[in-house]
Amino acid sequence: MMYANSNLKTGLSSPFPWVMWALTLSFFAFQFILRLFPGLMMPQIMQQFSIDATAFGFLSAMYYFGYAGMQIPVAIFLDRYGPRLVVTCCALVCGLSTLIFIYTNNWLIALLSRFLIGASSAAGFLGTSKVVSLYFPRNLYARMIGYTFSFGLLGALYGGKPVNYLIDHCGWQPVLFGIGCVAVAIACMVFLVGQKETVSGTSENLSFKSLLQLFKKPSLLWLALVNLLMVGSLEGFADVWGVTYLMKAYSLTKGDAAGAVSFIFIGMLFGGPLLAYFSTKINAFYVISLSGFGMAALFVLMLYYPHLINGYMLCMLFFVVGILCCYQVIVFSVGTDMITPALAGITVAFLNSINMLGGSFFHTLIGSLLDLCWAGGMENGCRLYGVEIYTYALLSIPITAAVGASIAGVLKMRE
Repeated sequence: MMYANSNLKTGLSSPFPWVMWALTLSFFAFQFILRLFPGLMMPQIMQQFSIDATAFGFLSAMYYFGYAGMQIPVAIFLDRYGPRLVVTCCALVCGLSTLIFIYTNNWLIALLSRFLIGASSAAGFLGTSKVVSLYFPRNLYARMIGYTFSFGLLGALYGGKPVNYLIDHCGWQPVLFGIGCVAVAIACMVFLVGQKETVSGTSENLSFKSLLQLFKKPSLLWLALVNLLMVGSLEGFADVWGVTYLMKAYSLTKGDAAGAVSFIFIGMLFGGPLLAYFSTKINAFYVISLSGFGMAALFVLMLYYPHLINGYMLCMLFFVVGILCCYQVIVFSVGTDMITPALAGITVAFLNSINMLGGSFFHTLIGSLLDLCWAGGMENGCRLYGVEIYTYALLSIPITAAVGASIAGVLKMRE
């Protein structure tokens, strides 16, 4: 796709590239808040829909089904129609779906709205990266993507303790209503500011046929599986189940638990450059493998030795986990090295799609394990799960991380 205003790539004297980047970046950061809010409102949601942990896990998983399923289509739409139209539509759908979720008591509509929130959120990072590739000089691409990750993760930080504070003082429905209105406002601003964008022709020519070429690379498929198995620390624990577990196992308030989990995202601010540096010193597969084993060890420590860990140590543990979660950056780098440069964009979209399916996998698995071990306790019409049951269910995270790390080690030996 070629743009009539592509001369902006040769210079940044116009504010347009920066404004478009800031607006699409705001949507990328914003979608983290929607991704995390079920973990802050688990009792309210379970009570509203009269569901157990398995159903709650499935509701949380619908976001990741939508997000993963739309990665490649959104990449294709961005190439054909440009970030203005795609990001506007996705932000609008995201906001309206949030508003629908607030006021429905219908379980199927709640599932659909959560799916649409995830599907439309797929345009967050992809839309921002497209803006960077279109309007910024090539020599600034890596730096701008780094800034995008760093500023985008601020949404995850604000989606924890600050949003929980608002929920405690204002109620979850008014807070979600405000969040939905913010998404609609972002859609309007992107549509108005992006009027300079004009499409004439094609460039990358992405298509679903390109995806078929990736399946001819078995090593790439194994790498995608590694990505899925090791994502439990982030998408299973940090996104949803971590806050409730810490409240039970470490006797933290919900605000303090959300604040502690936020250190995973703080660690991710530093993890990308740090692991990228180590991958230049030792083999990238070793970095991925060591990250997986490291996360597994830290989670076993957290799950089985809470009496040895105080609040400060817990935050430090999560900070290190956040650094190790950035193994995904190395996965994307290794994956693009396995294929031709022309397929780099769709390869990243494919790997990120499988990565996000990991969220669906872990939420469904953890919720099912909780109900499998449920002892029959009830509170306010909701099932009550003890610390031992949570420990058993969350043990799936270090086990799968160790399996993924082992596969990465085997892939290194087969190079």
